[in-house]
Amino acid sequence: MMISEKQTWDLSPLYSSLEAWEADFNRIKPLAEAFLAYRGRLAESALVLKEAIEALDAFERLGEKVYVFAHLRSDENTADNANRSRVDRVEALFASLAETSAWFDPEVMAIPEERMNAFLDAPELALYRRSLVELLREKPHTLSEPEERLLGTLGDVLGYPDKTFEILNDADLDFGKVKGESGKPELLTHGSYRKFLESADREVRKRAFRKMFGTYRKFRNTFATTLDGAVKRHAVSAKIRHYPSSLAKSLASDNVPEAVYRNLISTVHDHLGGFYDYMKLRREVMKLDKLDMFDMYNPLLPGCRREYSFPEAVGLVREALKPLGEDYAKNLELAFTQRWVDVPERKGKRSGAYSSGCYDSYPYLLLNYNRTLNDVFTLAHELGHSMHSFYSNRTQPYHYAGYSIFVAEVASTTNEILLFEHLLEKSDDQEFRAFLYGHLADEIRGTIYRQTMFAEFELMVHELAESGVPLSADLLNEKYFELNKLYYGPEVEADPLIAVEWARIPHFYYNFYVYKYATGMSAAIKLAENLRSGDPAKREAYFGFLKAGDSKDVLDIMKDAGVDLSTPAPVAAALDYFSATVGRLRETLGL
Repeated sequence: MMISEKQTWDLSPLYSSLEAWEADFNRIKPLAEAFLAYRGRLAESALVLKEAIEALDAFERLGEKVYVFAHLRSDENTADNANRSRVDRVEALFASLAETSAWFDPEVMAIPEERMNAFLDAPELALYRRSLVELLREKPHTLSEPEERLLGTLGDVLGYPDKTFEILNDADLDFGKVKGESGKPELLTHGSYRKFLESADREVRKRAFRKMFGTYRKFRNTFATTLDGAVKRHAVSAKIRHYPSSLAKSLASDNVPEAVYRNLISTVHDHLGGFYDYMKLRREVMKLDKLDMFDMYNPLLPGCRREYSFPEAVGLVREALKPLGEDYAKNLELAFTQRWVDVPERKGKRSGAYSSGCYDSYPYLLLNYNRTLNDVFTLAHELGHSMHSFYSNRTQPYHYAGYSIFVAEVASTTNEILLFEHLLEKSDDQEFRAFLYGHLADEIRGTIYRQTMFAEFELMVHELAESGVPLSADLLNEKYFELNKLYYGPEVEADPLIAVEWARIPHFYYNFYVYKYATGMSAAIKLAENLRSGDPAKREAYFGFLKAGDSKDVLDIMKDAGVDLSTPAPVAAALDYFSATVGRLRETLGL
């Protein structure tokens, strides 16, 4: 298949040749050694501390550049051994240098308080004052240098519950085959499972569901052991570092109070009525007495399918993002004129979609574009990530350019909401409008309601482990089934196999990650509303968020942008928006 060069990314601005990449790869170890030369000297003066931070940044900055090129080149063709070898070499080098920076934090914290206060006021350290204050905030939770080094060497061993889960889940499980819509047996995999669930044939959905979770039920005790190990690792790590709980430790890096996490759960509980209304609407449209868990992903209007060429998709996204103004529109064009995007699906190319880059590269996008409406939304989403990185990298010095995962999904989801509203505004086709309302309702359901249910389960199992309760498969099944019943409500009569769904979710090994999806979408809904208002001040506040990087605490960045996530208000407003969307869907369907 011939692929147009214009539809592939151009990595030459990153490295013009493999020889240039090799030369930079060979510079990483000397830069690490240059940084290590400051060991034992940090208390000498503010200037020495500044130079040490600069040496660390130089080492990490080059490492990121070398790694990004290697992984992007590898993802172009995952079957190319030379490409994969470059990734392996970078990862092996950084593993060998894992202890290079382990000494730094404890040595900074060992500087006497009076001397450190003087350093913080020194003009030489003005740029780094924020990151030093952040670091010192962790002083009560940082161990001695030998202890930190010991924990560093145990990192790989402590990660074995996660690795075991990944190998079992991704490599060893065999789900067999399921009779599809054609009546012929088809392979059931993680990738094909969603396709089966989107089938208009309920029996196909049911067969795939029961086959998938019947397999997990067989291995439930092994999965319970791996999850128990991961949760206990989090609990022990929190205890070693003198945190009151695993949750407190996980939130500390972003300086996010526990109330933000708990407010999310309680606010979603308060708005479960809106979710139940959507379940009722799905049941009515599908003409069922009760919904089951395999009735959640099939489109309510399966015949409403549209195809878009890639140029058409680009045009739609351009129009949808006009509320962001001329500067954004001008810089958005760079994605296409500078060839940030690798568009078409092809043999050997990594599946899925992402935005990836570093301070010294374009914010590249990988797509596997197949002309669907979902692909158009994916383009808008990934461009949101890339433009966030573009503005942050262009505004902030390297030290503060990388933004926190807490805000990472905000710009991308804001773009999706803007695209949704634009498509609605431009269409008078009632069937297509209903399709769009259903699409948005499902996105919010999956990102706020479902991820909050995961967040509540994750908190529950950590609190059980911290109180000394073993996480057996039977207990996990019981707790998950109860939670699923609470969230999905009276319109759903769930197949008991859903109780083992916890075994399939990799995010439960990520240490309180999933709640960020829900807070991120809640923020995005509010920010999209602000941008569509046309208020220049609100648009400027949004650009402040895009440009902020890690220059402030995440809650302060979002508050400056116009969303106060320290209160329940944004989540409540997002769920009111969900209820209004369901109401408009019902009205459009004439029900």
